[in-house]
Amino acid sequence: MANALPWRLWWLQARALLLGSLPNRCLVCHQQVTEGTGICGFCLDACCYQGPVCLGCGRSLDAEFGFCAPCRILNALPVVAGASYHRGLGHAVAAIKYQGQFAAIEPLCRRLASRVQQLRQARLIRPVSLLLPVPLHPTRLRQRGFNQAYEIAKELSRQTGIAVAPDLLGRCRNTPPQAGLDGRARRRNLQQAFVINGVCSAGSVALVDDVVTTGSTASAIATLLEAQGVSVQVWCLARAEAPGLLDEAVQGSMAAGSR
Repeated sequence: MANALPWRLWWLQARALLLGSLPNRCLVCHQQVTEGTGICGFCLDACCYQGPVCLGCGRSLDAEFGFCAPCRILNALPVVAGASYHRGLGHAVAAIKYQGQFAAIEPLCRRLASRVQQLRQARLIRPVSLLLPVPLHPTRLRQRGFNQAYEIAKELSRQTGIAVAPDLLGRCRNTPPQAGLDGRARRRNLQQAFVINGVCSAGSVALVDDVVTTGSTASAIATLLEAQGVSVQVWCLARAEAPGLLDEAVQGSMAAGSR
């Protein structure tokens, strides 16, 4: 186990060199990418949100309101995502975490940063002064060799100029993976799993992760930060919203037009 990290890093570096010597192919359609890396512009446009969505649950909205009525009542945590995980991006985003395939990070961060800017101009989210990557437990970090949330935060920092604090948050319990758990089990799994290493001096921060599903991880961390008076929002490459939420507004508009 002591040699797991060096071998893992060596394998990732060797893989990166090999991939770098191959033609740049889109991770979605596999056609050659002539500009940028990882995902071609056509697939990026197709996979990203085509209209306003609720920052709380991901539901399609008829206009850019920020939150749907139920999420506004619940004072939901704002989650900003550039795209839906279910509309063709699942494989590319999962490859970041499980295969160390970072080619999709730059174009997806670019779309995420554009979405953040759009929402800020509409005054639907606050400006943030610090990026906080969702932490991994040290054991998981040694096994994987990297924290995908930190890799994403570094690229977002490069594109936006916002500083990253990689060590402010810590994971003090090595919890089982969240995949396959329902919302209640996810929340129970994350109880007392995180810690803030000191005091967060930023008034407004963005938690950074690859994917948000139920938001349990972000909510658990946000509770700790909000106890210090910090305003929290979440930035992720893709959102895995509940099935059907993206289609409800479209279906509702079609039904209204048929009456």
